[in-house]
Amino acid sequence: MINGDMQFNRLCLFAILSFSPLLGCGLEQTTREEQKPSAKVAEEAPVLHLDHAQPKLPTMRLFLADKTVTAELARSVREIATGMMFREHMGENEGMLFVFNAPHQTSFYMKNTMLPLTCAYIGPDGRILELHDMEPLDESSIPAQSANVQFVLEMAQGWFKKQGIQVGTMIVSEKGPLKQVLVGR
Repeated sequence: MINGDMQFNRLCLFAILSFSPLLGCGLEQTTREEQKPSAKVAEEAPVLHLDHAQPKLPTMRLFLADKTVTAELARSVREIATGMMFREHMGENEGMLFVFNAPHQTSFYMKNTMLPLTCAYIGPDGRILELHDMEPLDESSIPAQSANVQFVLEMAQGWFKKQGIQVGTMIVSEKGPLKQVLVGR
């Protein structure tokens, strides 16, 4: 059995070899030659994300202060990598919660994503660490400043501001604290 740290390290290596900027591992910069995988590795690496919108994922109600959100739960590598790609609409109080097995420094981008979004980088205790606006189809990575991100909540751009939700706000699920309910299940 592989422990969580080893699983996370293997996931980061896989993401790097696939050139996916979705998961940031805080690795040192390398030269262009070091970044190129061998042709054999590139041929064998499966595509992380789907080429179409993924079906609606299972949902959970989340509470942010006095606001309630219905969030789809992206938990597998493919669900996380695909995220909101190719989606054409999002309900006013709907979002997507990305669940990671361990806290880390992450990076999100908007490849194939048509909707303007705001992402909240969230610590293991459920507290919002950072808020970032993301523009449609912008493939520039938005790295977290914190290396302690375990969850990411994407909502329609401006939703957090409109609702008065700020950095430091605690998020809990309808079943209890995020880490207790979602990690290790």
